[in-house]
Amino acid sequence: MTVTPSPTSTETTVLAPSYALPIALIAIALLLTALPIGLGQPWVNGAIALLGLFLLFQAATLRLQFTSTALDITRGDTLIRHFPYTDWQNWRIFWTGIPILFYFKEVKSIHFLPILFDPKMLRQCLEQHCPISDA
Repeated sequence: MTVTPSPTSTETTVLAPSYALPIALIAIALLLTALPIGLGQPWVNGAIALLGLFLLFQAATLRLQFTSTALDITRGDTLIRHFPYTDWQNWRIFWTGIPILFYFKEVKSIHFLPILFDPKMLRQCLEQHCPISDA
């Protein structure tokens, strides 16, 4: 499988944040805390809650921007990472029913990102800018 960049638009699409994953992790930690003694481990619950809070902060501050040539990750006006579509080889969203993880492979590296953005819009933008071909 390869990704064939198709810059069909000159406008930039900024994905809206999705708080579903962080809130689910925080809720799981709270539910585990409510379990009878012996079933819920406080340090595990705390770690899950901290991960949820960290992802909540990331969802609130990071933005994915699809431009005609690259996927950009920004925080406010600061560009954090720039991923040109021409370097992409493959991408995938794991667990389509409940999207949790976004994977993409570039020529020199692979990337895994938690789904902290509107998953439907993410898929639409990926299909528009980086259609996967079986060539």
